[in-house]
Amino acid sequence: MSSVAVLSQESFAKHRSGLTQQQVKEHLIGLVCFTPVTALNSEEEKDPPTYEEAFPALPEKAPCLEAAQEPAGPWSKIRPIKASVITQVFHVPLEERKYKDMDQFGESKQAKICLDIMQKTGAHLELSLAKDQGLSIVVSGKPEAVTKARKQIVARLQTQASATVAIPKEHHRFVIGKKGEKLQDLKLKTATKMQVPRPDDPSNQIKISGTKEGIEKARHEILLISAEQGKRAVERLDVEKVYHPFIAGPYNKLVRELMQDTGTRINIPPPSVNKTEIVFTGEKEQLAQAVARVKKIYEEKKKKTTTIAVEVKKSQHKYVIGPKGNSLQEILEKTGVSVEIPPIDSSSETLILRGEPEKLGQALTEVYAKANSFTVSLVSAPSWLHGFIIGKKGQNLAKITQQMPKVHIKFTGGEDNITLEGPTEDVHVAQEQIEAMVKELVENSFSISVPICKQFHKNIIGKGGANIKKIRKESNTKIDLPAKNSNSETIVITGKRANCEAARHRILAIQKELANSTEVEVSIPSKRHSSLIGAKGRFVRSIVEDCGGVHIHFPTKGSGSDTVTIRGPAQGVEKAKKQLLHL
Repeated sequence: MSSVAVLSQESFAKHRSGLTQQQVKEHLIGLVCFTPVTALNSEEEKDPPTYEEAFPALPEKAPCLEAAQEPAGPWSKIRPIKASVITQVFHVPLEERKYKDMDQFGESKQAKICLDIMQKTGAHLELSLAKDQGLSIVVSGKPEAVTKARKQIVARLQTQASATVAIPKEHHRFVIGKKGEKLQDLKLKTATKMQVPRPDDPSNQIKISGTKEGIEKARHEILLISAEQGKRAVERLDVEKVYHPFIAGPYNKLVRELMQDTGTRINIPPPSVNKTEIVFTGEKEQLAQAVARVKKIYEEKKKKTTTIAVEVKKSQHKYVIGPKGNSLQEILEKTGVSVEIPPIDSSSETLILRGEPEKLGQALTEVYAKANSFTVSLVSAPSWLHGFIIGKKGQNLAKITQQMPKVHIKFTGGEDNITLEGPTEDVHVAQEQIEAMVKELVENSFSISVPICKQFHKNIIGKGGANIKKIRKESNTKIDLPAKNSNSETIVITGKRANCEAARHRILAIQKELANSTEVEVSIPSKRHSSLIGAKGRFVRSIVEDCGGVHIHFPTKGSGSDTVTIRGPAQGVEKAKKQLLHL
């Protein structure tokens, strides 16, 4: 029987204290790569605004306009408005670049693809070439746009995995199925692309492309189809999934050795396929030998192995797994212990170590070393500084990512921090460099206070914060407005000296424009409204353009109201009124 013990990192310290310094040192070797994960901050989609919401009624000219020309007043209670824009930086190594034969950078096929991605997704891409010829890509925009852009970048700029599986030519038709239905089903089931040679092509190789997991599933299914159709003997052996790693061996070395010795094909379902059957195909006598040897391994492991359960943070599981599962294979090779990881969609943090009792301690050391070889760190940095830290076309960050390509740097709009994830030592170095940049930028920053009439604040903010976000982005500044329930009229702008002035000038211009606006109501019989608007708004659009961009609002059709509202600069409003009445 197997026994289970739960072990925490605290209790592990006691076990570790019994190891020699050399043993501990040996167990802490090894770094792993990882797939970046981006936390997104986005606003919920809302229904389209009504006319009244989009164009709120304007107040009368405020007496405090003249007082708004000079900065004044201390900082008051402020409430930042969160942005829904994220920035993500990642590195494509040279060996994974699809286009390596570059001509002039701006005219390359790669650059054209990036322009196409920007047009199709709405995300903004900036590229820079590292000294090692790797590609640093800065992607920014709304979360959904960044997600779409990243998918297209991976598909169009990075090479995808591919593999071939050889089965007898006469078995190909069973893979294709009636009217190609079987093949289409396999493609959908495994999320891969498959190319089966034409009947007049002598090749017996079926090409599979897609993710590593998908390729494994597709290869497994194709080999099963071929095995069923083959004239050789086929035998299925039910083996508990947890013992499959021992039969496969580290890096599949043991199963390959078995196949070579017996001339039997042995198909073990990959970890991602929830099947327990191991399928053997070959000559009957040799097949029987292969089955017997697998049964022996299975029975020995059931008898000799035991388990312990350990708690490791969910965020650290990927470091224990390693790139393409290499860390798990490394632990299995060093210690003979299999590490069972909960599925990615499970909230469980419990890892099961299965092996011979005397090897479990060493394996546990390896697991904790892998888990702690990577770290996540937060650097405090005001969101308005993020653009300066990234630099033009990502140049500032490229200097860091080129030195430490395994460090993933994540910016989230509206949040005053930067997330670093990667190998512990590399993260510490990157953190020091970014903190130094933040310190220098903050020390050289500048703040001004701009008094703006409270009644204009909502117009400066705009629908969903659209106006203030645009000003922040264009001026690269931090702009804080007082809370709604505050009596303060002061807007605080922080940035570099020239940037603050640009933002201040824009805000004052909006206030001036609002203060000079007026609104009139014109009574026109509702039955005339359609003819005044014209086909597709032709007539009313002409008046708006001719009168300096005034807003003309007709009541909802069928409401029975005769009132047409004109809003905008006084001179333009009067001119539009005359033209409407003339029509």
